Amino acid sequence: MEANLRWAAVTAMAPVAWGTNYFVTRGFLPPDHALYGAAFRALPAGLVLLALSRTLPRGAWWWRSAVLGLLNVSVFFALIYIASQLLPTSVASTVMATSPLTMMLIAWPLVSERPRAAPLAGAAIGLAGVCLMLLAGTDTVNVGGVLASAAAMVMSSFGYILAKRWSSDVDVLASTTWQLVAGGLFLLPVAAAVEGRPPAVSMPTLLAFAYVALVATALAFVAWFAGLRHLPAGTVGLIGLLNPATGVLLGTALAGEALTVHQVCGLILVLAGVALGRPVRARKRVHSVQCRSCALSSETHRSMSSTGSRRTRKCRRTGACSVMR
Repeated sequence: MEANLRWAAVTAMAPVAWGTNYFVTRGFLPPDHALYGAAFRALPAGLVLLALSRTLPRGAWWWRSAVLGLLNVSVFFALIYIASQLLPTSVASTVMATSPLTMMLIAWPLVSERPRAAPLAGAAIGLAGVCLMLLAGTDTVNVGGVLASAAAMVMSSFGYILAKRWSSDVDVLASTTWQLVAGGLFLLPVAAAVEGRPPAVSMPTLLAFAYVALVATALAFVAWFAGLRHLPAGTVGLIGLLNPATGVLLGTALAGEALTVHQVCGLILVLAGVALGRPVRARKRVHSVQCRSCALSSETHRSMSSTGSRRTRKCRRTGACSVMR
């Protein structure tokens, strides 16, 4: 249980960082350069992690890195950049909160994780809170921004579950690195063809790009994929609800966005959904076994020591070696 809570805390670093990314992108990064913005976010982060991991893909991981780089980085980052420019911070982060249900449904066929009742209920409660925050805001919602954010959510949810399915045989740092580098390399030529010359970058903009690349990307993605490896996808998706919660709080505190009573109630529902879907203690299966020498119960069986064979044990009460059944 303690290990699960520890991994949940590590995973939570990602959505909190992503929640701040909307505010930084909207306030400090150049508009109308979504492709360059996505490339400048992904490639520096990937290169920093590559310097740390010093590992290149092998075998199937060359094409896997390309697929995951497109889903989780290239398309996702570009859509998020567009959504961040078109929507208020609170709204842009809120739309992404539909990801828990999406991740649970995708994880069922791909990684054989059947949704449990508690995470499903938590996702439903969190989604209700998201709708309350989104529909009760005072700002006019840009439909194009909402569609961009929703498309980013679907793309990334599918990509995250694919990464969970494929990444069991490689280090988390290495697989995250390959995705970011591949995604950044895909974005650069497309950005040059579509958007022309890169945008002019001032010192505040450069610092904002550094934060987005190192904190909201490199650190956040390593934490997120580590959580996906150690926790059920549904639990990780629910932790992702901290993304809109962070976005709403930052939008209110720093961007001067109005926070209504309905949005406060929605925020409470989101946090309640995260709490309901928290990691639970795995139930240990207790097999009914007995020692042929003294017929010890299964509870006493825990105190027996192995003699080397999987089915032969030494009973501490009698000292006799008996085959367990």
